[in-house]
Amino acid sequence: MYTRYGSPEVLQVKETTKPVPKDNEVLLKIKATAVNSGDWRLRKADPFAVRFIFGLTKPRIKVLGSVFSGEIESVGKNVKHFKVGDSVFGHTDMSFGSYAEYKSLPESSSVALKPAKISHTEAAVVPFGGVTALHFIKKAAVKPGQKVLVVGASGAVGTAAVQLAKAQGAIVTGVCSTANVDMVKSIGADKIIDYTKEDFTKNGETYDLIFDTVNSISVPRSLKSLNKNGKMILSAAGMPEMLQASWFSMMGNKKIITGVIKHSAADINFLKKLIEEGKYKSVIDKTYSLDKIAEAHAYAEKGRKKGNVAIEV
Repeated sequence: MYTRYGSPEVLQVKETTKPVPKDNEVLLKIKATAVNSGDWRLRKADPFAVRFIFGLTKPRIKVLGSVFSGEIESVGKNVKHFKVGDSVFGHTDMSFGSYAEYKSLPESSSVALKPAKISHTEAAVVPFGGVTALHFIKKAAVKPGQKVLVVGASGAVGTAAVQLAKAQGAIVTGVCSTANVDMVKSIGADKIIDYTKEDFTKNGETYDLIFDTVNSISVPRSLKSLNKNGKMILSAAGMPEMLQASWFSMMGNKKIITGVIKHSAADINFLKKLIEEGKYKSVIDKTYSLDKIAEAHAYAEKGRKKGNVAIEV
């Protein structure tokens, strides 16, 4: 729990009331969750504008955590699609609350049965990066044979974007640091650009899609690396980048895609199917216990993680 914005130390492990599911809800006994950028940004109110939504002087939501994997302990009387004992994974959307032993959610939420072949820890890290990347890959309508460049290919969204673009039949180039080259290759990237040694905007290569997962590229310079009618995704864009994207999209024939993503059970089920088909795998850098949540936040906030930081509850 946390009662004030600030450094990782504001997170404190405390006892709280066990939720009781409503008639249309399921009660989850959470086995694993993860630390994602949305969690640590909300913890420190970065950017400041989050305070206008989540509490101006102190957080209205006391328990962070937006992804989970666990078991259904009980169900409301109107629940039809899940039963007690089901292993499930998913996303809490804007309600957060998965940094806890229990969480109740409407059965219509972004919840799906967990793939039997993976652990709860492996399942919990899928929905954040997976759904974010899937949202934008669908908006860009990636087709077989297209050349896709993923910037930040070693992060939570980046590792998902590489795998989802490959699943669509694209030819994928991943941009990452030297330390992450082998990992990005292992998840299916056809080519790797080590940004410490090479600038993709200067190598003469062009792409049908550039997917910036970490808000690190110069939009004007990177547009030159797009093919005619190419598309650019800025999944981590802030308001300045969104305004810039709108301007460049209006002024040329190259489309820049930004915006807020939406979650659905259909997306979680789509990722489940890819996992079962062997086309998508979890990438976990470090795993912490719940009592080490502050330490996990401090590590994730450095921005150097490989894939995901998992929490075992």
